[in-house]
Amino acid sequence: MSTETPSGKTEPERAQPDWETVQASPEFQALRSRLRRFVFPVAAAFLTWYLAYVLLASYAPAFMAIPVVGAINIGLILGLLQFVSTFAITTWYVRWADKRFDPHATAIREEIEGGTL
Repeated sequence: MSTETPSGKTEPERAQPDWETVQASPEFQALRSRLRRFVFPVAAAFLTWYLAYVLLASYAPAFMAIPVVGAINIGLILGLLQFVSTFAITTWYVRWADKRFDPHATAIREEIEGGTL
């Protein structure tokens, strides 16, 4: 059986991969484990940092109101650091994924497309 491409050419149909087999493969499990080892601790650390900010703002307003320079207080600095940490984590993840995650994901995709997995 074949399918027609947008250019009018016909190509043979590819068999659909068995996704349960792909998910059960050791390569996919290792990839999933690698992702979880990065994402879960970083997410937990960020959520702890965010919760600390919210708790300080709620229960320690006097601390958050301590002036640092002019009208800039500790609360404002910590609030801005929330944005900075979000961008830093995003940059860290992108670099980490480029080096340690994407090459393995590409290899698995190529195995699936080649029909060996």
